[in-house]
Amino acid sequence: MNIIQTQITLNRVKIFAHHGVLPQERTVGANFYVSLKIDTDFSKALTCDELSNTVSYADVYKRVCEEMATPSALLEHAAGRILSRLFSDFPTIEGIQLTLTKENPPMGADCQECGVEISARR
Repeated sequence: MNIIQTQITLNRVKIFAHHGVLPQERTVGANFYVSLKIDTDFSKALTCDELSNTVSYADVYKRVCEEMATPSALLEHAAGRILSRLFSDFPTIEGIQLTLTKENPPMGADCQECGVEISARR
């Protein structure tokens, strides 16, 4: 078997947090959604059933929640902190595609979500 790519994914993780440019956004809070595609070589885990041969998505989730708990004015800043933390804490991560959106942003538009998307490599 020739493995071309292996990824860990977390899709639309819902997190209540206090990010926003307006003071009221940081006071009241809102729902945010985080999606991740993490490039990491877990080919050993395909044949050896050991967590040490992959990146634990439960551990990734914990780090994302910790970073989302720190308020930021900009989603770009919160996303940057998440990327930095994941690359720092998980040395086998080679790349990350992150989407961070805010539900019903207060901008006077009928919009379900707005956000940012970043692709980063180590």
